[in-house]
Amino acid sequence: MSAPREVELKLECGGPDLAALASHPLLQGHEEGGREPVLMVTTYFDTPDGALRAAGLSLRVRRRGDSFVQTVKAGEAGAGLFDRAEWESPVQGETPEAEAYAGTPVAEVLAGAGKPALEPLFTTVVMRSERRVAYGASRIVATLDEGRVESGRGDTPLCELELELAEGTSADLFALAQALAETVPLRIGVRSKSARGFALLDEAGTGPSKAEPLHLPEDATAGDAFRLVALACLRHLRLNEEVFLARRPPEALHQIRVSLRRLRSALSLFKPILEDDPRAAALGAEIKRVTEPFGQARNLDVFLGTTLPAEMARRPDEPGLAGLRARLEAEHERAYAAVLDILEAPEWRILLLDLVAWLDSGAWRALPAAAVPAEDFASETLDRFRARVKKRGRHLDRLDPEERHRVRIAAKKLRYGADFFASLYTGKKARKRHKSFAAALSDLQDHLGALNDLATAHTVMADLAGADGARTDGATAFAAGLTAADNEAQSEDLLAKAAEAHEDLVDVKPFWR
Repeated sequence: MSAPREVELKLECGGPDLAALASHPLLQGHEEGGREPVLMVTTYFDTPDGALRAAGLSLRVRRRGDSFVQTVKAGEAGAGLFDRAEWESPVQGETPEAEAYAGTPVAEVLAGAGKPALEPLFTTVVMRSERRVAYGASRIVATLDEGRVESGRGDTPLCELELELAEGTSADLFALAQALAETVPLRIGVRSKSARGFALLDEAGTGPSKAEPLHLPEDATAGDAFRLVALACLRHLRLNEEVFLARRPPEALHQIRVSLRRLRSALSLFKPILEDDPRAAALGAEIKRVTEPFGQARNLDVFLGTTLPAEMARRPDEPGLAGLRARLEAEHERAYAAVLDILEAPEWRILLLDLVAWLDSGAWRALPAAAVPAEDFASETLDRFRARVKKRGRHLDRLDPEERHRVRIAAKKLRYGADFFASLYTGKKARKRHKSFAAALSDLQDHLGALNDLATAHTVMADLAGADGARTDGATAFAAGLTAADNEAQSEDLLAKAAEAHEDLVDVKPFWR
């Protein structure tokens, strides 16, 4: 059975914003039907050991009025744009019917698992209204959903706008989304309803999250790989942005910065296929400019959470350290306010939407370089960045701070590249080498990161003296200087360890060759 494709852009908002969208002039539609909200109750199923989920599949039965529809979906989105295989069939009741999923991947998975019984996992209860609108040269179905996901481990609200392409091009889909985002605070959606349900079952999704493993198809081109990598970075960003906006945990801010570094590294690693598209450099520069204040907030997190407590433990009788902490906590509050201002600004939301639109239909996708096999591109790219780390890191313990910083940046890009491309190298030897390579690279990064933390501590102290020196008393200023000196005393040992880690990395065989 061939797989019909579902292409939709998922956007998230609050309840009042969804009400505003319902009366938005661009969503009034030109076709009858679907305007009045309809209650839909959808139950998701899997085997007791989660065989369907493990295979990247979802199976659901939806009740709408007196009718039931069974749906199989394959795949998950990176950020915003969902492009998945979908099979739908009418069924008689609330439980799945084998005849309806025959010929889909669900049948194959269940046959391979010995046909275990399916069980209900969670349910979504949603009031849905639809608008069929014309925009540009396309016909688009706008779906407004408000409701909740219910499970045995709790509930979570959902409030979404989905724009599904019925006819035309995805460029029009994004143009409509951008027009709506100018007046309504829409954010890119990164979780399907099934993913929200699984997050409830896993008791996940409420805290900061690290980057998820990335799988690149065997037949992927370099362009395919870049798009999947960048969407994964945006997904990582949005998941942690959601947590940070809700509760402000420092780890969420850290993961936001990691996701942005990974994204900017991707723009650098894939530069050979992007350099003839001027939007690549422009978007990269804009992301860097807009998010510059995030660094100051994170620096203060590290100083207040690690550097200063260590200094207070070393010198418990130093009276100026309490004053230093008070001054920096005030700076920290201001820095977090600046981050929140950025994340809540329309310009930020539209920038991310612009980025997803460019990933979907940018000029770079039609360039010949994007058609190169991903594995060939990956091997050449990893060779180039490995050589860069090897050359820049020679005599690491004798380099000045700026030169060490260049080594650290090159090592970080190599590490991210190794993560991005790892799934392309599946042999037993390649996996073993990847593990050794990643461990050696992580060791180098840890030591270079510790040296960077020392440099950051100096920056924090210098900023305090420069911006706030007139209001800093003598005891606090003395404590700041003492802290900087104590940190500097650790640098010699760290330099020696970093140099040794660099030598170890050079000796490790590349996993891609």
